[in-house]
Amino acid sequence: MQHKGKGGKSILRVLAMSLVALWLVIAAFPFLWTIWGSFKVEADFFSKADWANAIYGIYTIRETGGPFTGNGYFGAWIQEEFWRNSLNTLIVVSFTVVISLTFGTLGGYALARSGFRYAFWILMAALVFRAMPHITLVSGYMLPFFEWNIWGILPTTIIVLVAINQPFTLWMLHSFFLNIPKDLDESAMVDGCTRFEAFRHVIVPVMWPGVITTGLFSFLLAYNDFAITTMLLSEENETIIPAIAGFLGTTQVEGNVMFAVAAVVSATAPLFVLVLFFQRQIVSGLTAGAVKG
Repeated sequence: MQHKGKGGKSILRVLAMSLVALWLVIAAFPFLWTIWGSFKVEADFFSKADWANAIYGIYTIRETGGPFTGNGYFGAWIQEEFWRNSLNTLIVVSFTVVISLTFGTLGGYALARSGFRYAFWILMAALVFRAMPHITLVSGYMLPFFEWNIWGILPTTIIVLVAINQPFTLWMLHSFFLNIPKDLDESAMVDGCTRFEAFRHVIVPVMWPGVITTGLFSFLLAYNDFAITTMLLSEENETIIPAIAGFLGTTQVEGNVMFAVAAVVSATAPLFVLVLFFQRQIVSGLTAGAVKG
């Protein structure tokens, strides 16, 4: 019976690993295929006659003399100045994450340690605003931005992204603070710390994985946003996502698809590096937020 039990566990383990491997292949294939295609010409990567052209690069060899080319990256980064869009994205994302985490950390701690009923209703109001479609919130900012002549610039977009992102960071960090015993605060204050000193020197170091996890999700929200950045930024201040959409063109304006493919690879690669670099903190933060006590 014991031998059969071990055999059953081995079969389940092999089945589970096979399913995970299959999922990884299905999930990774589109990105790997896009990376491969970014070094081809459009006639190969989007060939209707023979999909194998994307592998062998028949037209790429004819046009460039080799099976691979960096014309897509050169066109996107140099010709269309995609580096400006990347710089705009870095500015928007950095300020959005820093401001959101600052207010979210202070607000989450205050609400977690508050014994008043209003803390619950503040969180409920934040949840309602977080659940609303972004496009409905942005429309309320448009008129004053036009009247004050501050539409199209990065600071206004940062303000809106922080306003939309703040309820999420508040809820996330509030849940992390609830998992930290109040005894830590009280012990620090008994030893002579003020409330803020106890928060800074005792609480924040303990829940640092939660801050990193929340910061990563805030980063992804600002980094991947399309609707807000498209509506609030002028063409010269565009971030990477609207810029990629611009490379694709419209039904009236012809675009350059290979510029978009190269830009997609360039925009996605940093996300993989970021997640791999902070993977331990992310797992630790998600676990801490999921288990209370």
